[in-house]
Amino acid sequence: MLQDSLGRTVRALRLEVTRFDPCRRIFAPPAEAPAPDRLLTPAEMESLCRHLVVRHGLRKVRLVGGEPTARDDLREIVSRLARIEGLEDLAMTTSGLTLFRDAPALKQAGLRRVNIWLDSLEPEKYQRLTGIDGLGDVLRGIDAAVAAGLRPVKLNTVVIRGENDFELSEMLLFAAWKRLEIRFIELMPGAIAPERWRRLFVSEAEIRQRLADVVTGWVAPPQQPGSARVYSAGMTYGRHVRVGFITAMSCPFCESCDRVHISCEGGFSACLADRPAADLLPALRPAADPEKLDRLMLAAMARRSRFHPGLAQTPSGQP
Repeated sequence: MLQDSLGRTVRALRLEVTRFDPCRRIFAPPAEAPAPDRLLTPAEMESLCRHLVVRHGLRKVRLVGGEPTARDDLREIVSRLARIEGLEDLAMTTSGLTLFRDAPALKQAGLRRVNIWLDSLEPEKYQRLTGIDGLGDVLRGIDAAVAAGLRPVKLNTVVIRGENDFELSEMLLFAAWKRLEIRFIELMPGAIAPERWRRLFVSEAEIRQRLADVVTGWVAPPQQPGSARVYSAGMTYGRHVRVGFITAMSCPFCESCDRVHISCEGGFSACLADRPAADLLPALRPAADPEKLDRLMLAAMARRSRFHPGLAQTPSGQP
């Protein structure tokens, strides 16, 4: 199994299928297009994931980007990964802009669930935050994902001061109305200058304060492994909604992290917030070399940091 020097064992993979993203979010770093001849093929992704499942006990794969649905062969990728015996979960994080037409086919191919970015419920603000006039398509995509049987559908919202922090209650009410889980995510400093990040950052504690007008209480169910602390929030009108907080800055979860990241070019990152520490492509072409793959990944795991790299800019996690 893949394990670092602190005994943290890898059970989940974030697999980047493309770097292209039609959205231009302020919290996402600008992406350079990979050379076409370096892009992992669906067969190479399947071979790599199968090796991780069979030899190292990988249990979960999440397809990420960029925007995964921008890749023309996404359905083939999903189909190949879904047939790997022993892989317990196959999910995707997406802007949701094309789910209104793609959700049924992706479900049929074997995708189990989706997380959908929802930056704002106000069309003009959504366009300012993403660069795309697409809120209507996202809302249609949310409904299409639910109708297709992708379970659960979760909403992801990065909270940004002065942008969407004053509509958090409305977003929580929307999630409750749709009977979906919503995750409020603290802004990370990776793509933003430290001074600007401090101005835009909103902590979990402040997010909870902003939700006090619609939440009567928080109940913590047994926590599952993962990056989010999930609660059942009692609403002022009686309904409950699942709310997750991803708090990489104010309350890091590094000590229990079980995830790694592989880029669309085969770059292996032992920490999701760090740069690739190994290039797996030479171990995948012209054919997969399991022993070489293991040497590269284990060497990268041995250098895995104890803490989130962004915390070096702000040791307390607070602006």
